[in-house]
Amino acid sequence: METGNSTHATLMILGGGLLIGLAIGAIVFIGLPSIPAANNVGGGPTAVVGGGTPAPAPIVGSPAPDFTLNNVNGQLITLSQLKGQPVLINFWATWCAPCRVEMPAIEAAYQQYKAEGFTVLAVDADEALADVTEFTKGLNLSFEVLMDPGLEVTDLYRVRAFPSSFFIGRDGTIVAFQIGAMSDTQLAGNIAKTLK
Repeated sequence: METGNSTHATLMILGGGLLIGLAIGAIVFIGLPSIPAANNVGGGPTAVVGGGTPAPAPIVGSPAPDFTLNNVNGQLITLSQLKGQPVLINFWATWCAPCRVEMPAIEAAYQQYKAEGFTVLAVDADEALADVTEFTKGLNLSFEVLMDPGLEVTDLYRVRAFPSSFFIGRDGTIVAFQIGAMSDTQLAGNIAKTLK
């Protein structure tokens, strides 16, 4: 009698596990339903594309996900308004030692290529404005430094390490990306791709 109960319990456990596995497989195969985007009040970052569909992961060859953020002076900067210009989007933080090391090289590249339309958008990782301003003044940075409250744009670009850099061509397409600090050679090579 106990053997029958044991067999029945084993079959119930296996059946439950099979149902859970099928449910997970369906979610992976079909995907979760998208959550409609809330109205973007106040010009905050845009983290979804039309129709409430989550933006695709940014990869080389795909359009750079659009966003709007405030710079350190409170002015709104929108990526899509820079179409026609080569753009470097650099995700960074003041506490990130490799970010501090590569910033002077990014500033030098900006100075060298800005006459060709090259633009740098340095997206800070949700830090206090005073800390960001002190950092940028200390390094004499002249390119656009953007504030990313809540890390919405950082998440939009699937950034998991600082620094991370995305190079956007004149057509708005990602032409290269770099996770971690760039050497001068890597920076120059990636900029060359954006200037084409």
